[in-house]
Amino acid sequence: MQALEILNRQIVACRKCPRLVQYLEQIKITKRRAYADWDYWAKPVPGFGDPRARLLLVGLAPGAHGANRTGRPFTGDASGVFLYNVMYETGFASQPTSVSRDDGLRLIDAYIGAAVRCAPPDNKPLPEEIQRCRPYLERELDLLTRVRVVIALGKLAFDDYLKILNDRGIVKRRSQFQFAHNRAHSIGENQPVLISSYHPSQQNTSTGKLTRAMFRAVFLRAKRIIG
Repeated sequence: MQALEILNRQIVACRKCPRLVQYLEQIKITKRRAYADWDYWAKPVPGFGDPRARLLLVGLAPGAHGANRTGRPFTGDASGVFLYNVMYETGFASQPTSVSRDDGLRLIDAYIGAAVRCAPPDNKPLPEEIQRCRPYLERELDLLTRVRVVIALGKLAFDDYLKILNDRGIVKRRSQFQFAHNRAHSIGENQPVLISSYHPSQQNTSTGKLTRAMFRAVFLRAKRIIG
């Protein structure tokens, strides 16, 4: 879809947040020893997936040495390994691995966006950075016209999506929607079902807060809703 391609070019060119621009430049130089031979992407990471997707995933932000290195969401780190393996098992991805943006991975009936498109220090974007980045997610919501289910990966993504719906008058009170893992939220007539999920961060997966079975259940639920 040409409009999505234009949007993604605008995302990559974005320099709205000086703190994040500086941080990306710093990472590009210092790198991580394991990736010393990589030419880091070190720019805002565009959306990725099927333009006709009925499933939209909303993440938090690129990982400093994952998506910020490879240039594709959830690619090149432990979160991506966890995510794409489950998406492959449930029929939303063409392969279970994600090592680079040229590895042949395709998403099937799914698209991935994010609350923030630049890797933030300590993985914690500032409120004003989330606000500046929000129009990109809003535009994706407008362009992905077939979406029937939105999976919010983590509470920040959950809150950001609901903020958009609140600003548009689609939901009256965000407080009526409580975040919990694998909870489906009915937004209203002709609106996608919102499913809240723990984020597949290494912190969550290594501690057992989020298991493969728990995460798989989220995507199977989305699949049932989509039909």
